[in-house]
Amino acid sequence: MQLGILGLVLKGGQINNAGLIDAPNFNKNKDGKRNREMHQRRKGNQWCLGMKMDISVDDMSGVVHSLVTTAANVNDVNQALHLLHGEEERGFGDAGYQGVEKRPENKVRQIQWHISLRPGIRRALCISGLYRLTEQIERSKASMRAFVVHPFRLIKPQLGFTKLRYRGLAKNDYALHRMFSVVQPVHETPTAPW
Repeated sequence: MQLGILGLVLKGGQINNAGLIDAPNFNKNKDGKRNREMHQRRKGNQWCLGMKMDISVDDMSGVVHSLVTTAANVNDVNQALHLLHGEEERGFGDAGYQGVEKRPENKVRQIQWHISLRPGIRRALCISGLYRLTEQIERSKASMRAFVVHPFRLIKPQLGFTKLRYRGLAKNDYALHRMFSVVQPVHETPTAPW
């Protein structure tokens, strides 16, 4: 609502990404069992117990307009519908959003999706002659997706939200919404150091 008043209506496109937040090791209830709302997920070779936050930012301004929190084991592509604001023309995402355009809830939308290839597919294309073209396309997608990394950098290391602070998804969801409403990235033109 405030963005519309200021003339910053988000209509162009969006960039989606998800970040994992670990639960503390002592996150157990009074019966001595783990919190049932927190689940495990593997990222790379590491296992994480906790929750996941999916955010969507405007592709021109970098303003966060959607935030969804779920358990860590929920797939990224399942949350893509909840991250849409309804007037986007293009969408960007990492390999976790593969197949988003084929989902029944997204087929009716006229969004041009630019989703990164999975690393295994990129390695397979190394053999073919399309490798250089594919790498250029993937690098341009990655440079667009860099906008969505800035809010994670502000929330996690700078504000210290690297571990969950509360038990349950609802309290942590409220805390993240509060942080994202206060902290918005400011894009300045770089100046020369001399």
